[in-house]
Amino acid sequence: MECVLLLLMVTACAAITQDLSGKMFTFPQETNTAYVKLTPKIVDFGAITVCLRTITDLNRNYALFSLSATSSHNAFLIFKPTTDGIKIYVHDQAETFGGEDYKVNTWHSICSTWDSVTGVAQLWLDNKPFIRKYVGGARITMPSIIIGQEQDSHGGGFDKTQSFVGMMSDVHMWDYTLSTCEIQKYMLDRNLTPGNVLNWKALDYKTYGRVLTEQKTTCSCTE
Repeated sequence: MECVLLLLMVTACAAITQDLSGKMFTFPQETNTAYVKLTPKIVDFGAITVCLRTITDLNRNYALFSLSATSSHNAFLIFKPTTDGIKIYVHDQAETFGGEDYKVNTWHSICSTWDSVTGVAQLWLDNKPFIRKYVGGARITMPSIIIGQEQDSHGGGFDKTQSFVGMMSDVHMWDYTLSTCEIQKYMLDRNLTPGNVLNWKALDYKTYGRVLTEQKTTCSCTE
C-alpha cells in the first residue's frame, strides 16, 4: 500500500495555486508522460492572448502551448514544426508565421493573439511582430490546457516525438487580445498586467511525470 501511494505522488503532484515568479518548468527528457495541466479561471473564449518564454535545443516538431476543446483537439495550439516558422492552430486550422530567427539554446519570448470576430491571429517573437493572418474560428469553450505535450485528444493522445524538452517560464493567458503596448511590456518584462485566464504569479497547475519546478536560470552572476 505504501509503494502504491509513493508511485501516485511521483506520477502526479497535487494541483496547487502558486506564485512562480522567478521560476521555470523543466522538461528534461523526451517522453509522452511528462506535462503540466493548467487550470484556467475562464472557460469560454471569444479571443485569446498567450505569452510564454522558452528555451530548447530541439530540431524537430514540438508543441509550445496546447489548448484542446471537445469540438477540436487543436482549438488553440502554438506549434514549432521542423521547418522554418511557428504555426498557430485555431479549431484545427493552421497558419504559419515564417522567417523568424528562432535559435536553439536561447531564451525566446513568444506571444500569440487571436480574435473570433475577425478570425485573425498574430505572432510576436522577441518583441518582433509578424503579419496578421486569417485562421477563422468560432468561440472556444471547455478547454483542456497543457504544456509539455500536444493533445491529439481532449486531455490526452500524447506522442513523445511532439513533446517539449527544455525549460518554460512566465506563462500567461488572457481572454482578449493584448494591445501592442501590453505585449511589449511582456517582452521587456515591465509592469505587465497578469493574465486573467492563466497568471504565472498565481498559477493553478498540476504536474505529471518528470517535470521539475526550478529557479529560472540566468547569466547575471557577478564576481
